[in-house]
Amino acid sequence: MRLTEFDLSKFKDFRNMIHFLSQWFPMDTSNLSGILQDSLLTFAMAFLGSFLGLLIALPISFIAAWNTAPSKFLYHITRFVLSFVRSIPEIVFGLVLLTTLGLGPFPAVLAIMLHNIGVLGKLIGELIEASDPGPQEAMKAVGGKKWFANLFSILPQIWPNVLSNYFYRFEVAVRTSLILGFIGGGGIGQRLFNDFKTFQYSSVSLDVFIIMIMVIAIDLFGSYVRKKVI
Repeated sequence: MRLTEFDLSKFKDFRNMIHFLSQWFPMDTSNLSGILQDSLLTFAMAFLGSFLGLLIALPISFIAAWNTAPSKFLYHITRFVLSFVRSIPEIVFGLVLLTTLGLGPFPAVLAIMLHNIGVLGKLIGELIEASDPGPQEAMKAVGGKKWFANLFSILPQIWPNVLSNYFYRFEVAVRTSLILGFIGGGGIGQRLFNDFKTFQYSSVSLDVFIIMIMVIAIDLFGSYVRKKVI
């Protein structure tokens, strides 16, 4: 607490926050169409980045699980690579890619994808390791090849949890794309940053409100899909 200067007495200036937040209302809806367009771009960036991350992480996770890895060497190498990729924040990937590819949503999508490969690869790999070995052994006993047994005996067991992890990462990617918007990735994050810098707080409140709706909608849709799969 000393290191972080944790001091509740600083809340004595709470009235300053109330005064600041009072400037956020009423919301400025004059540019609602532009905000919705930027929100759609943010949604697309988050979806594509997390979806591509899942597509790439899914096969890698079978190598990163001790019970399905082709060899111990590949298992340890894959685990190390996933840990390395996961340790790099999206904003660092974004800064590197922006200098190479220029401003815009494309570098942001790649940054979200790369980080999600590391996260989803680890999470799905752990789900594979915790799966019931019975169906896998049964398929091998009747002559099924190892990769075939791994795919069709393990994936149906873990699929609901895979979807749950995916939708969570999708939700996180929406918030990540906001941060990437601060460095030129586009979308509602860039609009929020510009509105804040130009003291247009009534527009900031609408930006934040739209972001809240997006995150809640993704959470509700993810719960609906997961229930249908289960």
